[in-house]
Amino acid sequence: MVDLSREDVIEAAARIAGAVVRTPLVPASIRGRNLWLKCECLQTGGAFKLRGASNRLLALDAEERARGVVAFSSGNHAQGIAIAAHRLGIRATIVMPADAPALKVEGTRANGAEIIFYDRMTESREAIAAEIAASSGAIVVPSFDDPWIVAGQGTVGLEILEQCAEAGAGEPSVIATPVGGGGLASGIALACPNSRIVGAEPVGWDDMRASIAAGEIIPVGANPPPTLCDALQTPRVSPITFSILDNRDATIVSVSDSDVGKAVRWAWNEHKLVVEPGGAAALAALLSGKADVEEEMVVVLSGGNIDPALHARLVA
Repeated sequence: MVDLSREDVIEAAARIAGAVVRTPLVPASIRGRNLWLKCECLQTGGAFKLRGASNRLLALDAEERARGVVAFSSGNHAQGIAIAAHRLGIRATIVMPADAPALKVEGTRANGAEIIFYDRMTESREAIAAEIAASSGAIVVPSFDDPWIVAGQGTVGLEILEQCAEAGAGEPSVIATPVGGGGLASGIALACPNSRIVGAEPVGWDDMRASIAAGEIIPVGANPPPTLCDALQTPRVSPITFSILDNRDATIVSVSDSDVGKAVRWAWNEHKLVVEPGGAAALAALLSGKADVEEEMVVVLSGGNIDPALHARLVA
């Protein structure tokens, strides 16, 4: 088990300074309670993933950079890696599911990455990436099962603390965030030791919830249901992310497609924010009553890469 600490997140923040933008912390209100929205949907690349990707790739030495990198992702990590690799002149290959949203495929390809498609129901993205790495020498960069990635994502939490202090709000008692593999949630947990962590996963893909309840990693079951939350379709969480969230007694809830659709609509109607379904999962948990709304809590909107036609349908 990798030993990660808040100091790793602080070091990541220094390493990626200038590579990511400081996203807005927007005041909002739900059921008469004031809270904050951390808008990672406005991050470069449309999601928080550039943070971890930049931290991992900037930590590579010259010999490692020359070998290139390979990653697997439904889109947001893919784009983060593609952007970071393009900036550093590193060759990047991304293993993406064949049903990945076209917008995310286009964004990844536009930054120069080579894309290898796979069937997420019958093939293993990890195995494909491992084969590519074995034949090419490229370094595998997972989307969450990596200490550099987790530390990089945790910089969201450091920004939240800074921005709350600047607003005179103090440390948030609760931070709610979407959960796929748990890289963002666990990174924030490291960065914000005094805040309770609430996570939200799609129904049927709620393996972090099941794992914490069981005290051990429980993978997603056979034939999981379709979900609008493509960014959160992780079949198995990692020992790194599970351990951090389990030790922090994180609360994890599951949300339906109906819940996230309403959250996407709320974000647009109330704040004119474009948020993808997976990025709206934590907001969906609050709006649906699956998680409690607490005064001055922070809700992370983790991504905004949504097909325009789908967004139009959901906000209609």
